[in-house]
Amino acid sequence: MAKDVLRAINQTRGTILCEFLEPAGGIAGQSRGLLGRDRLEPGHGMLFKRGRFEPFMLMHMFFMRFAIDIVFLDRGGRVIRVDSNLRPWRISSLVLRARSALEIEVGATARADTRIGDLIVVETAASTTRRDDG
Repeated sequence: MAKDVLRAINQTRGTILCEFLEPAGGIAGQSRGLLGRDRLEPGHGMLFKRGRFEPFMLMHMFFMRFAIDIVFLDRGGRVIRVDSNLRPWRISSLVLRARSALEIEVGATARADTRIGDLIVVETAASTTRRDDG
């Protein structure tokens, strides 16, 4: 059975921030992240969640081969920080209240007109195609 495809919707602006969002998974997956890839396909990205006992989120671009945008979200899914065009060998902002972060293709935040305070909803793509009439 295939994995559910996630996507990130900017509910405030009515735009799709990331069409194909891959969960980073546990500690090993989050440590690996996007490393080893030559690029990020258009519309693709990765979702990272902060660990229970981690006081903040900080992403690094060590050994990366391409730049990305990073969107940091609070517990309620509100954008609290956007790092655009973060290039290889750089470090993101340190974000204290972030509960999750989206690593997405460069320019995706601008195309979706995503700004601090916007509400981002991460959902399975299938959840928008099926509605129960009951």
